[in-house]
Amino acid sequence: MTSVVVMGVSGSGKSTIGALLAERFGVPFVDADSLHPPANIAKMAGGIPLSDDDRWPWLARVANELASSPSGLVVACSALRRSYRDAIRRDSKDIFFLHLALPAETLSVRMESRPEHFMPSSLLRSQLATLEVLGPGERGVRVDGSLSPTAVVVACEKAILASSSLLASKSTDRTQEDGRHGPSAAHYPTSRTSI
Repeated sequence: MTSVVVMGVSGSGKSTIGALLAERFGVPFVDADSLHPPANIAKMAGGIPLSDDDRWPWLARVANELASSPSGLVVACSALRRSYRDAIRRDSKDIFFLHLALPAETLSVRMESRPEHFMPSSLLRSQLATLEVLGPGERGVRVDGSLSPTAVVVACEKAILASSSLLASKSTDRTQEDGRHGPSAAHYPTSRTSI
């Protein structure tokens, strides 16, 4: 079953949308913030951006959560760079990324309105500078995060269904091609197609 990673910078609504998607699909929800070691939390709370050395062990924990959930899982995780997303999906190929995108001004207002969260608004600029949008071969969709939560969930569900239909069609085509040409037929790319 497809697992969903709700990605984006802090303040984009990942946890809210992730929980709603999990409820909609009847699968567990994990907020990747809960997988950070205390040292990472303390660093971010102090206004210090995480380094890649800080992130790799955390991303490995996120990847393990996905790999150990064959029945599907929704994870809220920043997943800002493609290399981070590659690390997340290393052992789980059936992953769909939902990128919640909003203007910097809106994100800043949202972050200022949640003083109880460990992530200060001062780190927003760093996160936006780090962010790499979904690229070729990445299965996912970019959605306007300023839409209502219900609208975002519906848009994600439609995109996943469209993606699954496309992948099924490609799989059928490859099977038929293999049948015509036998075992010696050329191998086909296995990368996922973007929505």
